[in-house]
Amino acid sequence: MDLSTLAGGLDTIWVVLTAAMILLMEGGFALLEAGFVRQKNAVSIIMKVFVDITFGALVFYFFGFAFMYGKDASGLIGTSGFMMGGDLTHIKLSISHDTYWLFQCAFVIAVISIVSGAVAERINFRAYILYTIAMTGLIYPLAGHWVWSVGGWIGSLGMIDFAGSAVIHALGGFSALAAALFIGPRIGKFSESGAPNIVPPSNLPLASVGAFILWFGWFGFNSGSTLSATNSSIGHIAVTTMLSAAAGGAACILFTMFRYRKADPPMVINGSLAGLVGITAGCAFVSDSVAILIGVICGIAMVIATEFLESKKIDDPVGAFAVHGVSGSIGTLALGLFAKPELTEGVGQGYSGLFYGGGWQLLGVQVLGLVIVSVWGFVLTWGALVLINRFISVRVSRDEELVGLDVGIHGVPAYSQDHDFIDVDALKKESK
Repeated sequence: MDLSTLAGGLDTIWVVLTAAMILLMEGGFALLEAGFVRQKNAVSIIMKVFVDITFGALVFYFFGFAFMYGKDASGLIGTSGFMMGGDLTHIKLSISHDTYWLFQCAFVIAVISIVSGAVAERINFRAYILYTIAMTGLIYPLAGHWVWSVGGWIGSLGMIDFAGSAVIHALGGFSALAAALFIGPRIGKFSESGAPNIVPPSNLPLASVGAFILWFGWFGFNSGSTLSATNSSIGHIAVTTMLSAAAGGAACILFTMFRYRKADPPMVINGSLAGLVGITAGCAFVSDSVAILIGVICGIAMVIATEFLESKKIDDPVGAFAVHGVSGSIGTLALGLFAKPELTEGVGQGYSGLFYGGGWQLLGVQVLGLVIVSVWGFVLTWGALVLINRFISVRVSRDEELVGLDVGIHGVPAYSQDHDFIDVDALKKESK
């Protein structure tokens, strides 16, 4: 076995393991969102996560990957790679195309999971399946092609988004905002005066465990994006990821203690996640101290954004837009300010951030790319939901929402009070 074969084998193991870490984040999304929503809708959240990982993987295999990473056509769309077939020789990596697909599949599943939290407790399950197909097959793949694929027009301008603060999180966050606006607030969320009513989360310990699983998976998300086990920046990426997450959580603890006189647990959970989102674009290209700064800014901005949405009567049960849309935007722009020249060699066009003597070029393209993918996500999500609503009501009925989606849609509660078998014959007699 020669050295190149050994290196390729190590890279394959690395990428498969980090892809598995990212896929484990779906368990984190499930626990986090189930803990944040009301008890009567916990099963509904879990089922949406299963839609994400099942339909998302299949759609991405059949045509999403092709649109994203296939042979480029005019910088806009891929034209090969359907069902992993056709010409993919332009993808030049030390790992196989199958291994690369698995890693990218984990990313697309994460994108749709961002949107699921914003429409929790009131979206029609059938409509959500259709939207998942639209997101994983078209909305995300095209935006990803523009930035990450060989020949993509935004990437060719020099935009840097190492692991997806813009392509994944800003896109998903603005898509979540469009979905929340389209579907409207939960019944009873806002009082007649317009003040937001408090909706107590069903299980904060569960949500906390979900956040820790997401935090763990993020090391695969960021460090795995090197696509190589021998990349010298893996350690630095892991450190900046850790520091930004810690800073986001710490900032939220202090900020909410100052603002509310109490450390707010849901805000602190989301603060750490905001720090993780914010560092995703520049984890390989900024210093440790900048990673802490990004985490602090994202954590505080998330709290302010959450309050702003509620003041505008926009109901986002898990804070998807505040965490992903806002923090993803901050992280994307921060890279244009703080990218260190010695860390960006060979990436994009080797630009330096504004504060490192690089001028406005990198910041300008970061702004352009961020605006394009965010508007794309918002507009295409709105359009997809309008189209879906012509055939299937996007929102559940009032009765289903009041009873809870677990029983109303899926026919089973998350937590049963019965300690014995349910008499099916008795149920049939009652239904007649």
